[in-house]
Amino acid sequence: QVELVESGGGLVQAGGSLRLSCAASGRTFSRYTMGWFRQAPGKEREFVATIRWSTGRTSYADSVSGRFTISRDNAKNTVYLQMNSLKSEDTAVYYCSCGVVGGSWDYWGQGTTVTVSS
Repeated sequence: QVELVESGGGLVQAGGSLRLSCAASGRTFSRYTMGWFRQAPGKEREFVATIRWSTGRTSYADSVSGRFTISRDNAKNTVYLQMNSLKSEDTAVYYCSCGVVGGSWDYWGQGTTVTVSS
């Protein structure tokens, strides 16, 4: 049973930083891609960033590229999202997800809320 537990959300002023964590358990994730998604009030869930567990290859949404950094700690089975230069439009519930490389996003965490005040 895969379990993803997010943490690190909170309230921050515009221009500030936060680091989200996603602790993953339940299997070996070497064949998985890990991802961060977000859903703002009244909007659809959107892709933020991904990282391939085995290679560390990353990808980012244009809206966060250059401000956010996704990384993983193999020893801790944890994925991070470092968010810098936060904007009010980054306010959302942030979700961690994972899926087999080339497959669908099969597993989701419960989400952690990020609120950026302007």
